Amino acid sequence: MFKKKLEALQEEIKKVQAQINRQVTEAKAHLESDNLEAAHELKASIDANKEKLADLKKDKALYEEVVKPQNKGGSNFIKVEGEEQSYREALNMFLHSKGTIQDNLEFNGKSEVKVPVNEINPALDGIKKEDTKSVTSDDVSYVPRDEVNHMTDLKELVTVHKTTKGKGSYPILKKTQARMNSVAELEKNPKLAKPEFIDVDWEVETYRGAIPLSEESIEDADVDLIPIVGKHIERMKINTRNYKIATVAKTFAKKEVTNLDGLKTILNVDLDPDYQVEILSSQTLYNWLDTLKDENGRYLLQDSIVSPSGKVFNGKPIHVVSDDIIGKDSGWIGDMKQAFLFVDRKDIGLRWLEHDIYGQYLQAVVRMDTKTADKSAGYYLTVKPAATE
Repeated sequence: MFKKKLEALQEEIKKVQAQINRQVTEAKAHLESDNLEAAHELKASIDANKEKLADLKKDKALYEEVVKPQNKGGSNFIKVEGEEQSYREALNMFLHSKGTIQDNLEFNGKSEVKVPVNEINPALDGIKKEDTKSVTSDDVSYVPRDEVNHMTDLKELVTVHKTTKGKGSYPILKKTQARMNSVAELEKNPKLAKPEFIDVDWEVETYRGAIPLSEESIEDADVDLIPIVGKHIERMKINTRNYKIATVAKTFAKKEVTNLDGLKTILNVDLDPDYQVEILSSQTLYNWLDTLKDENGRYLLQDSIVSPSGKVFNGKPIHVVSDDIIGKDSGWIGDMKQAFLFVDRKDIGLRWLEHDIYGQYLQAVVRMDTKTADKSAGYYLTVKPAATE
């Protein structure tokens, strides 16, 4: 009976997992077609199925625990009030009783059982850790775990100009307010306003460094050491790019807000409505935004499956970086594609052998420059400390 139930649970788990996979694929398709409403509905269904899957896995684990032998002899019998009763039978009775105590067999949670025992003094008669030192060892893992699984790379949010030169300029077409006039039949074409360009001058700088690794450390490590160090270097590249872009962000016109109205004024009035506005937020600014409420006590940040932070403010996506990068209680608001120019000359990683030291070098080289492209496309935002209280 238990085997059939376990098989049924396993089959149900496969069905629910397959359904989740299908729904995730459909949600991605909706996002690609900008059908956010359908994607939101699917996300709710996916979350529900994930909860169902978690419950099924817990039930499966419970049944698997039941069929394991309960003593060294391989028997799965336990003693209850002087008679032998199958552990499976006892658990089955418990399940049908919906949590009551069956024949002095008391279940706590899903995997713990209490049975009557003789009166003993645990402090005197029990086995303590100091009694088992000769047969107890420490569990040491030699596989490092990433402290951070994701980093915000601001380069992905700005305009990137790939170049093969060390310096140059990048033309930006200014937004025009000019209009065309109506013309009567067969009249000459009137002149149109000429396009205006802004030349953004840039000159790349070189950022580089290397980490030497001894061959002994590579050969004797329990894990592949080179990819781990390489990942560390790649994160240093992201940190460097983020710092340079944030440095440019701080040169934009400053806006100080003390409340929600000030922030909405920037969105509604100060920024041109044609800009695709995003918010680059420090941790402390994000905390302030995340705790804002309307007059009915409802939080103003809305959930979003497309925003990197999982939240949007007035429909504007939020990207969160550390206070060290953009500043405490600070951020940037505007059109990042229009506002920032990232000049990418070279971004490589090198690895070579060095026989003199019997080791290898892992080197990173980044040649880049960051500039303001459109100074009207955003503002450096600060919140007064009083506003965060």
